[in-house]
Amino acid sequence: MAGKRNIVIMTTVALGLMYSFFADTVHAEVTKSQIQEQRSEIQSDIEKTEEEINQVREEMIQLNDQINRIDEAVKDNQKMIEQTTDDIDIANEEVEILREEISDLQEDIDARHDILKERAVSLQHKGGSISYLEVIMGSESFGDFIDRVSLVTTLMDADNDLMEKQEADKQVLEEKSQTIETKIHNLEDMKAELEGMQAQILDQKEQQQTLIADLEEKEKDNVDIKAELEARDQSLAIQQAELEQAERASQESQINQLSASSETTNGGISLPSTSVASGSASDLINVGKKYIGNSVYVFAGGRNAYDIAHGRFDCSGFVSWAFSQIGVNVSASTAGLSGQGKKVSVSEMKPGDIVFFNTYKTNGHVGIYVGGNQFIGSQSSTGVAIANMNDSYWGQRFTGHVRRIID
Repeated sequence: MAGKRNIVIMTTVALGLMYSFFADTVHAEVTKSQIQEQRSEIQSDIEKTEEEINQVREEMIQLNDQINRIDEAVKDNQKMIEQTTDDIDIANEEVEILREEISDLQEDIDARHDILKERAVSLQHKGGSISYLEVIMGSESFGDFIDRVSLVTTLMDADNDLMEKQEADKQVLEEKSQTIETKIHNLEDMKAELEGMQAQILDQKEQQQTLIADLEEKEKDNVDIKAELEARDQSLAIQQAELEQAERASQESQINQLSASSETTNGGISLPSTSVASGSASDLINVGKKYIGNSVYVFAGGRNAYDIAHGRFDCSGFVSWAFSQIGVNVSASTAGLSGQGKKVSVSEMKPGDIVFFNTYKTNGHVGIYVGGNQFIGSQSSTGVAIANMNDSYWGQRFTGHVRRIID
């Protein structure tokens, strides 16, 4: 009877501890779920903010390209304005030269006018004027007639030459004046048009610089928002890590209490008692702890410097990287790892061994045993974290496949 009573008492204690264990686990899972939900929302906001930042930067690049084109147009336009100004200066110099020519022509015209005037005066007789015909008809002899005809012819030819030169000089004067006036007018119109165009271009540049300033302010705001979101996410990550640490400590304490009353089993497979990692095994376990709460699960991650720097691992990539940190090269695939080292029994399992789980396939997940029926690995839901091999998920998927890479 006493023996039966002891069994009942032990069973009752064990059931009580198990109830407490699962109750705490459920509460922790709810809290972790809430935190993870908040982090997911924050991560979504961060991604949207990054998209806005990238979009703003792309717009700034396009605007800067346009401003560069405007600057080039301004330079070309300025060259044309300067060239037109030079042409106007040259035209004004030509005007000065033309004015001198006009002055000379005017002097010639005035001189011819004086000659014609003197001749007209010389033909006046007794207060009246006489024509060339009267001069000829007034000859007293045939010889006088011939002389007078010759004189009149000479005078008429001279007058005609003077008149023709007078008209020719006046025409040249008018043509030159018209040409230079047209040239100056056209150049001044061109300069005015160029200056107007330049003003429009500079106004456009000013508007785009204002847009860039607005975009820079928008980028700054988005960067600040992103930093705030990342800080909130980091705070939640710390809370999550603390919850997981507290959960692991609580679970380990409860498991140890259960182990004191009965042997812990997992699908018929006995798990070893807690042992402490030592030497290189301890180093192996510790190198990955810096990524707890600061990493993410990425398929095929952990195989390049960028992924490692940003905590991007899949399960086998994390295991391979961790071993590389203590100078041991192992495969970066679960298939490769499942054949490395030597296979050991669950009862012989110790910290530093690698453990396999049948998830979506045989040996679909791998991690590093840390003792206390726990392992560290890159988990799909949390990134790098320490998980309990006895919980409802991993306990069903651990079949006792353990391999030892380092002794």
